Amino acid sequence: MEGSVDTLVIGAGQAGLAAAYYLQQHGVEFVVLDERAALGAVWATRFDALHLFSPAWTSNLPGFPWAGSALRYPSKDEAATYLHDYARHFNFPVHLNQRVVALNKDAAGLGYTVETAAGTTYRSRRVIVSTGAYTAPHRPAFATELPTHVQQLHSSQYQRPTQLPTAGPVAVVGSGNSALQIAADLAATGRPVFVAFDEKTGALPNNQLMWVLLKGTGMLRLSRYNMLGRRMMHSPEPVVSGDLRRLRSFSNAEFIGRAVGATAEGAIQGRRQATPPLAAVVWATGFRPDFSWIKLPIFDSIGVPEHKRGITEVPGLAFLGLPWLKSRSSALMGGAGPDARHVVQVLLKST
Repeated sequence: MEGSVDTLVIGAGQAGLAAAYYLQQHGVEFVVLDERAALGAVWATRFDALHLFSPAWTSNLPGFPWAGSALRYPSKDEAATYLHDYARHFNFPVHLNQRVVALNKDAAGLGYTVETAAGTTYRSRRVIVSTGAYTAPHRPAFATELPTHVQQLHSSQYQRPTQLPTAGPVAVVGSGNSALQIAADLAATGRPVFVAFDEKTGALPNNQLMWVLLKGTGMLRLSRYNMLGRRMMHSPEPVVSGDLRRLRSFSNAEFIGRAVGATAEGAIQGRRQATPPLAAVVWATGFRPDFSWIKLPIFDSIGVPEHKRGITEVPGLAFLGLPWLKSRSSALMGGAGPDARHVVQVLLKST
């Protein structure tokens, strides 16, 4: 099966749908491809306790505000519903169950050929890749040293405490917000939880005043192309101080410092101390790039796309949804719109 379209958007998350909005505004013929079976599944399949780290009033996609209280921090299921309703409201042409397995220049070199695992081939003049920067779950190399009886889950697989053995201590490894939320979710059950968290990680409040200040002062718009923005981009991401305090309030949650190894007895070694033998480990250790399906020379030595505000040197090919695509806000739902507006405008003018 084959189809041709002016512009293909790969990925129907927040960045891809924001691109669809601006393509529609410009009257461009386009199709959005997504590997999942339902719109919003990128959020719906995350762990039950997850909420957006930004309030609804800062998290709008272009042309469609959130329903309900603007001050709340939406749950992951609300985020899934919002993306679904957004795409339906504008009647975007979204093709689901279309996992892209190859993106190539076409034979004439004038456009692109996109092949999916479902056996469909699309041909297009332009492509906007909006699958996110880091899609391959990462675990440290020492994870293989744990014995097989210790259950191991990556945070992308974790949804709720009942997935883990009912007895025995567990560890959560990671120094980001997801690690704190998952560890608190497990600690709330009363079981022993060991938190392998780098205590040098900074923490900031996450309240309405902070968001007013971030928006009002322009801190979220600081560009990766100026000195202060570059410094922020290369600094560790701070966690939410309230989540850190909540986790520390559990008497059954023990911080062991950054994880540096594992043992054949089933323990995690932290910089401060080691855990006892564990029943399970949740690795909240992030993701790595996996753009192996893109067969074009546009990546640096570690597989990250080379671009200028999302626009690559290959005519007609752009990226959205990358952290610091332009600024700190690029990783937030509310930052998807400005990035998409720029990328669509430049792409349409240049090709």
